[in-house]
Amino acid sequence: MSPAPSSGGRGKGGRAPAPKGGSRGAAPSKGPEAKAAWMKAKDAKAGRGAGVGRGSVAQGRASVSDRGRGPGGKDIPVRRGPRHEGLGGDQVEGRQAVRELLHAGRRPITTLMMAEGMDAAEILDDIEALAIKRRVKVDYVSRKRIDATARTDGSQGVVALARAIDETPLEALCQPTKRGRLPFLLILDGITDPHNLGAVLRSAECAGVTGIVLPRHRSAHLSPTVAKVAAGAIEYLPMALVAGIPTALQQLSGLGVVTVGLVGEAPTSLYKLPLGNQPVALVLGSEGSGLAALTRKRCDELAAIPQHGTLSSLNVATAGAIACFDVARQRIAAGN
Repeated sequence: MSPAPSSGGRGKGGRAPAPKGGSRGAAPSKGPEAKAAWMKAKDAKAGRGAGVGRGSVAQGRASVSDRGRGPGGKDIPVRRGPRHEGLGGDQVEGRQAVRELLHAGRRPITTLMMAEGMDAAEILDDIEALAIKRRVKVDYVSRKRIDATARTDGSQGVVALARAIDETPLEALCQPTKRGRLPFLLILDGITDPHNLGAVLRSAECAGVTGIVLPRHRSAHLSPTVAKVAAGAIEYLPMALVAGIPTALQQLSGLGVVTVGLVGEAPTSLYKLPLGNQPVALVLGSEGSGLAALTRKRCDELAAIPQHGTLSSLNVATAGAIACFDVARQRIAAGN
């Protein structure tokens, strides 16, 4: 439901707080028969009563194929990684991210909310001017309404709802850009922390990466936190979702893209690989375990970022930034 606009701009004024959702009821304490009846009604509502088999999915419960066996032969849902239908990116929060959403103008915006009473700031003026240019209505709402809608820790008083980011076919990422730049891809093999993913995307866009490859499952996608940390980078980076990274690496090699996996213990230094005059894809692994074994096997090259301190590894976002800008340096030197 879209918020109704107030009559003013970012001045004073408020709106009545949204009604709070009801809380779950407690079991009655009128005796065993009343309690048994209450439990029966509760089970029926949750899909555990007659007419709903254990193999069906009711009220978002796991199917029998997703369950384990507990004591007494009872089914116990097995926790699995999050499943995503697409890239996401439909909710954008934070001033910089929303400004870039408007500036890029690549996808329609259905709702743009700004909190009333915010101090004057140039970036807020930019957002309002861009909204007018893009013919996007600004809804000025209470801070409480903003906080209730926001899904990040700090929305900075600005939230936008837009069409989700469209996927780009992997093959399309392997073509030169409209400006004739050779493909420079970043493949992210299972980064699950949204802050890390957002930071990697921001660095990638600044370094001139032309495309991102993400696995469809067991990976963070474009949540509001990712969009905010990326500070608008998601508006400019074409992204592909693939069923599996190893298979994607095979496809890329067949399309003439050199794939380089970053591995801390690799004997070859990233700085010594000639990557400035050919299509290249850097491959980053997950935060904890790094590159999976099959992913390593499918990479054309494995390379390390030389370290000179005591600690054994870099944060994935930091490693990604260093690697991307080294490739950018080589491409500039090669005239690409």
